[in-house]
Amino acid sequence: MPIKIASAPVSWGIYEFEGIEPKFQYTQVLDEIAETGHTGLELGPWGYLPTDPQVLRAELDKRGLQLLSSFVPVKLVDENAHAEAEAFALKVAKLLAELDANYVVLADDNGTVPDLIKRAGQRTGTMLNDAQWDIVAKGVNRITRKLKEELGLSAVFHHHCAGYIETPDEVRELFKRTDIGLCLDTGHWHFGGGDAVECIKEFGDRVQYLHLKDCDAAVHERVRQEGLDYFQAVQAGVFCELGKGIVDFPSVIAEMEKLGYEGWAIVEQDVLIDDPTAPKRISQANRDYLSNIGL
Repeated sequence: MPIKIASAPVSWGIYEFEGIEPKFQYTQVLDEIAETGHTGLELGPWGYLPTDPQVLRAELDKRGLQLLSSFVPVKLVDENAHAEAEAFALKVAKLLAELDANYVVLADDNGTVPDLIKRAGQRTGTMLNDAQWDIVAKGVNRITRKLKEELGLSAVFHHHCAGYIETPDEVRELFKRTDIGLCLDTGHWHFGGGDAVECIKEFGDRVQYLHLKDCDAAVHERVRQEGLDYFQAVQAGVFCELGKGIVDFPSVIAEMEKLGYEGWAIVEQDVLIDDPTAPKRISQANRDYLSNIGL
């Protein structure tokens, strides 16, 4: 079975970050996801789409869309925040389970620490010490265990720039302490200093979910030279349209197929632009690109 292609509200600039208000009604976003040839989607920020499962199911069914997962950012470096993080993950996961979704895409609460925002895409290694890593892992293990026990849902971890788990080294540290699989975001992996194809070769079956995003090498270099922060980098177009950056998507797909991956790939086109026609136009261009490479 070939890899199936889905989209997400983030491709319409609908973010979890505070201070970035949605520019589109959810009905328009759902319409345009379907109109651009996608049959699945992620939930987006909690509360953007309806949280009543019957209402949401009706909205999805009439457009032929399937809910697959949700990106769930939580605070992991502070052990005192783990109970709240678990409660939030369970709240989202209950809606996912009601709609037969596949995964919770767990992540650090990216974009909340000023130094990490400032240094996104510009650092190597890890910002945390061993004791802090143990706390992060304790939170991840706690949440993943609870999701499986109470709802039967699996979790994967999404590395993300402007968070504590951005670089390949930081993913390696997390993997030393947990059994969680990886949601490989191809654009963030490159922006964080790695190569997506090499990631799949290194981690193999631990790569269990895909977010497809490209990375513009010239903009990335500008980020380094000018010291642009994460949000400035996104606005400058560091995550460009698929096929216009440095991610080798045919090889990414080939490596995933070698692993026997038959799941979904979520296209995420991070946009911070004012043109109201851009998200649908770019989404269609991305879908066309993937069709041209056999997806």
